[in-house]
Amino acid sequence: MARLDHIQCVEDARRAARRRLPRMLFDFIDGAAGEERAGRRNREALDRIELLPRVLVNVETRRIACDLLGRRWNLPFGIAPMGMCDLAWPGADRAFADAARDHSIPHCLSTAASTSLEDCRARAGGNAWFQLYVSAPETGWDLVRRALDAGYEHLVFTVDTPVLSRRRRELRRGFKVPFRLGPSQLLDFALHPRWSLTTLARGVPSFGNNRSHNGPRSGSSSRAFDRSQSRGAVDWAFLDALRERWPHRLVVKGVLSPDDAARIRAAGADAVYVSNHGGRQLDSAPAAIDALPGIRRAVGPDYPVLFDSGVRDGEDVVKAFALGASYVMLGRPFLYAAGAAGRAGVYRIIELLAEETSVALAQIGRTDIGALDERVLAGAGGGAEQAHAFSGDLGLIGSD
Repeated sequence: MARLDHIQCVEDARRAARRRLPRMLFDFIDGAAGEERAGRRNREALDRIELLPRVLVNVETRRIACDLLGRRWNLPFGIAPMGMCDLAWPGADRAFADAARDHSIPHCLSTAASTSLEDCRARAGGNAWFQLYVSAPETGWDLVRRALDAGYEHLVFTVDTPVLSRRRRELRRGFKVPFRLGPSQLLDFALHPRWSLTTLARGVPSFGNNRSHNGPRSGSSSRAFDRSQSRGAVDWAFLDALRERWPHRLVVKGVLSPDDAARIRAAGADAVYVSNHGGRQLDSAPAAIDALPGIRRAVGPDYPVLFDSGVRDGEDVVKAFALGASYVMLGRPFLYAAGAAGRAGVYRIIELLAEETSVALAQIGRTDIGALDERVLAGAGGGAEQAHAFSGDLGLIGSD
């Protein structure tokens, strides 16, 4: 296990997780679709954005709490939905739920999580959100009923995975769920005995929401998620029906097109979630940060817009807020942290990201994360020109 004082940033956690995890599992976490260009594009686009330092501003007191969807969150970032998190380290989903509760941030549990939605809600309380994948309507509606029964108030409907992409690192490593172990996989596990023995002792992870749950409406969700199953039949009519049936906050995740974002708002969703799935779906997709300004223009200044994809430090969080995000979610950094140091690593990364965000605010002469705009970006005119250079004329493009 990596020493916590050796983890000073997300990349430190990534390197430690790479050493600690079987290569098959690290590549599952770290990989992306195709040649992984979209994943690299996310980082390259964020790295190109420059923040403008400002001086002689009283920044002694800074606010990184922010309001979103009817609630105050202590930090401007939360834990994005991720599948099979316990592959990073046993108990990762529970560690995320506990950290969300203790830091007052959202933890969005995936349909494909290793822990059931009921267990996560019991641990995280009102900090628990549920992310919905829909392959067949009957299992989708059963998951919606379960989320309601469990007390969830935020439902995140993911729409950018009509089919599972070809993720070449996974294919080369022989990653399958459930595991199919051949000689190369057995050797991989043998070379990483701490992960292997700990996982065997606690039980090989499976899809937590596929197990049946007792209750008056447990229904058919014992088959709620099949990683390889198509979700291509889900359409706008399903979103309309979901909006009608779900009485609480509804967020639609996986949006890159301004036209789609405007239509989602018109359909009555409470927020749109800009993401290219961390580059894990379409290798030719634009960087999510490049799509963000155009989507903000499409939905207007006050509509909630969440963002993820490529975020690795507090300065990235600030950049996303400057370009129109209302809130930022992170995925892989938390899996790296769990893989590097288990539960303690998760808490460590949250503390580092919070500190980095606050320090970045001070450097640009701002005191409130919720009051950022393009003027904090470097470039002529306070940064507006730079924002357009990154985003292009997205307001005129129907699909990005």
